[in-house]
Amino acid sequence: MVPRATLGSGDKKIGVGVEMCQNHWRMTLMRFFTRTRFWAVLLPLVFVHQALQAEIRETSVWWLPRNVNMFGHEIDFIFYVILGLTGVTSVAVFSVMIYFLVKYRARPGVPAIHSHGNNTLEVVWTTIPVFIFLALAIYGNEQWTQMRLRQPPADAIPVAVVGEQFGWNVRYPGPDGKLATMVASKVGKENPFGVDPADPAGADDFTTYNEVVFPVDRPIRLYLGSKDVIHAFYVPEFRLYQDMVPGRVYDFVWLKAEATGNFQLACNQLCGQGHYKMFGKLSVVPLAEYETWAKGKAPTKVSVQETKTTAPVTVAER
Repeated sequence: MVPRATLGSGDKKIGVGVEMCQNHWRMTLMRFFTRTRFWAVLLPLVFVHQALQAEIRETSVWWLPRNVNMFGHEIDFIFYVILGLTGVTSVAVFSVMIYFLVKYRARPGVPAIHSHGNNTLEVVWTTIPVFIFLALAIYGNEQWTQMRLRQPPADAIPVAVVGEQFGWNVRYPGPDGKLATMVASKVGKENPFGVDPADPAGADDFTTYNEVVFPVDRPIRLYLGSKDVIHAFYVPEFRLYQDMVPGRVYDFVWLKAEATGNFQLACNQLCGQGHYKMFGKLSVVPLAEYETWAKGKAPTKVSVQETKTTAPVTVAER
């Protein structure tokens, strides 16, 4: 930098002008940064930026997982319709609110505008939501009724699943394709499925623990129960959730997986200190692979008496 003493008069004027300009902008920026308006602009931008970053990272986690159940498409449709309606409504409401907050903000010398309501508008914005809610309720109830009351096909494979602290007991039929009758009042520590040892249908049944295997494109009829406290059979990819209350057998749940893959069977009810670790591996495999797996699990020589600690499934008591 050239010392100011060596500059000519013209150069001095230029130097002073530059310095004044720098000082002006320095003071302007300092005033701006210390004003509330700056922070009112900056902080929302920071929060929006962080929210977008989080959304990008977590979209694969928080958005709906892929659906693999025959009934899941109707559930997803209702979800997207509700999301669309609430999204459009939220944008419209907040847009109008912000517009009126700005347009009718308090200003010196401008009298406030008073309104005592508009009957027509109130009837409209009350009637429209009523019809929307009724339509959603009717459609949702219809879908639920079909899933709840629709009988499974005759070739459905019966599978019993009984929750306990903190794992899943699973029972499959043997070569005869039948499960022993599941009696809720007999479910206990030594007999998690409530099976009658004298039931010949259970002679070739086999059990697994925290391992569930279903064949793809084959209906599965579930018999759900609990050995101790309330549990919930929950597989997000199947859009399937069912509470399991001790003393009851739930025999109306059935599904048909449309794609192969590995999924997690989770308990969705707080069932104790070990609730966090109550999950099982659920695999959907081709039918031939399932049959090979089941053949390897099934007992080779079974007597009726040996079914004592295994389990059940047609419903005798609910």
